[in-house]
This record gives sequence, C-alpha cells and structure tokens, in this order.
Amino acid sequence: MRVVVVGGGVAGAASAIALRRIGAEVTVHEAHEEPAGPVGSFVSLAANGLRAVAVLGCLPRVREAGFAVPWQRMWSSAGRPLGEVARGRARADDMVSVTLMRADLVAALRAEAVRLGARIVTGSRLDAAHVRACLDGGVDLVVGADGIWSGVREVLDPLAPRPVYGAMFSVSGVSRADGLRVDAGTFNMIFARRGAFLHLGAPDGSVWWSAQVSGPRPADVHAVGLDDLLDIYRTEPRAVEILRATRRTHGATLHHVLARVPRHHGDRLVLVGDAAHPVGAGQGASMALEDAIALAQHLHAEGVQAEGAVGRALDGYERQRRARVDKMAKEATRNREVKTARPIARRMRNVIMPIVFPRVYEGATSWLHGHDPGALPA
Repeated sequence: MRVVVVGGGVAGAASAIALRRIGAEVTVHEAHEEPAGPVGSFVSLAANGLRAVAVLGCLPRVREAGFAVPWQRMWSSAGRPLGEVARGRARADDMVSVTLMRADLVAALRAEAVRLGARIVTGSRLDAAHVRACLDGGVDLVVGADGIWSGVREVLDPLAPRPVYGAMFSVSGVSRADGLRVDAGTFNMIFARRGAFLHLGAPDGSVWWSAQVSGPRPADVHAVGLDDLLDIYRTEPRAVEILRATRRTHGATLHHVLARVPRHHGDRLVLVGDAAHPVGAGQGASMALEDAIALAQHLHAEGVQAEGAVGRALDGYERQRRARVDKMAKEATRNREVKTARPIARRMRNVIMPIVFPRVYEGATSWLHGHDPGALPA
C-alpha cells in the first residue's frame, strides 16, 4: 500500500509511524525545511495522549524530552486559589502528564518514523494539483495532516468551512526562576481579566509561560511585546511578576477556530488532526495521535488488497472518531468561554469553582483521559 502524508508535524509523523507499523509504504511531505527546529511553544500530553505515544513506541523518548507535570492549579485574577486537580488524568493513573517543547515532540515522532522506514521530504509543499497528481499516479491513500489551514481538506471538499479568528492570541516565553517561587511539576492557570495566563516550573529552575489574550485581532500580532503584555495583565500581580523576569519569548500566534468539518474522508483522501478537527484545550496533539492509530487499525483490519477495502476502512475510521472529536470540540468551546468570561460571570466562577471543580473534574473528564487507543502490529 502506497501512502502519501501531507504535513510532517505531530499528526503527520504519528500517521507515518502507525502506517509503517501495518506495512504501508509511506512518504511524508513537509512544507518547512526543518519542522522539528526551534519553533513554537510548549505542548502538554494528558494521559490519553501518552497512551497513544506508548502505542507508537515513543513514550520513553517523549518523557526524556519533557518533564512530568502531575498537578494543575487554578487561580483567580487576584491570586485566590480556585482548585487543584491531577493534571490530565485520574489521580490513580500512572500516566502522568508530560510537558515538552512542540519541536521536541515532533522530533521524537519523526525519528521513530524514519527508523521504521518512512521517507520524509522537507521543503515540499503539496498543493491541490500535486495531491490530485498523487491520486492519479496510483497512490492508494493521501493523508491530510496539514493542520487547520489544510489544503487537502479543500481538495476533499471545496465547500468545507474555513478557519476564522477565534478572538484570542497567545505569546509564550521563559522566565528566570529567581525569587518567583513556582513549584516544579505544577501547571498553573490564572483566569485573567483578558483571557488566561499559564505558567509552570521546569526542572532547570526556569518558568515556562503562555499568555492567552482574548480580544480583537491585533493589527500586527508579531508586534505584541512584553510591554504590551505587562499592560494587558496589569491587574494580575502574579502574571506581571513572571513577565518581568522574562529572558526569551516565542513567536506570537493568532488562535483560529473551525466550524465542524462535514467530511473527514473521500475515496482515497482522509484528514487527521487539526485538518479535521482543531479542538484546542490542550488536546490537539493528543487527538492527532489517537487519529493516527485509529486510521492504521481500520486499514489493517480491512486488509487493503481487497476490493473496496480502503473505502470501508475510512468509513470505519470516521465513524469511530467522529463522536469523540465532536465531544472534544464542545469541551474546547466551553474552555474558551471560561477564559473569556465577562465580569459577572467571572465573579460567579470564582465563587463556584473552588466548591465544584475539585469534586467533579475527574469524573467529568474520565471519558477523555481514560481512553484506550488499542494496539498496533509490532
């Protein structure tokens, strides 16, 4: 079976691993020269994402590239604690959340894909004409792993929704830890007046942070600097303290949202990861990893040499994944709404959350964090 994967990020590299594990001949086309270079910010993998990483054979490498973050604390704008929970897992789950740089996650996945025999071509942007040429040239399957701005999605369905600005942008960075008193291994979220401010202590003593700012689209997001952030978070003393200790920042990013994509596959085209469902809420990478495994499982179960087997496999893949990713998308919407609450809603949240959140979080998220992705052939 010949497969072309468009996109070499998390979704593309994971798909390459999973498809090689079922014996497919895989070529990955990545538009950037070095997708695993020093780009982007940090990403967290919850228990479900780590179980998927384990199925792909990359768990030791991913854990080594990042660090464990067992706990999550929520804070009000004024610094009042709103609750503490086990981060991204049930308390008894030994799959403790891992945080690492996105580039390091991509590098770990790509290394395993190459070890298994996948071919990764960088600096190769496949437009619609190239995708159609692949199909005309006898490729059995094209996997669109090319993110929220997916070109493969447009080939599959020219009327598919387009991304729109989600009324939020983010800037991330690293601060010196001297005097900041940030517990290592704890993820902190401050519900700020304008969005949220995330921070956690790294093993080297530094503090990793991400400012998620709600509001109109900036005229030039790349022009947003530390002085702007200090003004935006001026009512959050803890955020100001961490921002003032910044020693480097990563590029600013506009957050986009995508309406429900009607079709995730055609006869020999299929979408995975953000190309199909950019869910956010810290689950984008984990959902992409799950997609890759599910796709390979259905292809393997059908036996791709049989007549119509690829089509049946893709039907089964979409049926399996659709309900889960739709539910996750609704959770992500609620997550954004909490971060962008207006003053009255913020006051209600600050009263209710300390009572309710620690009691209901584990049960309410068991469907997400307890997911078993199954297995792949060795």
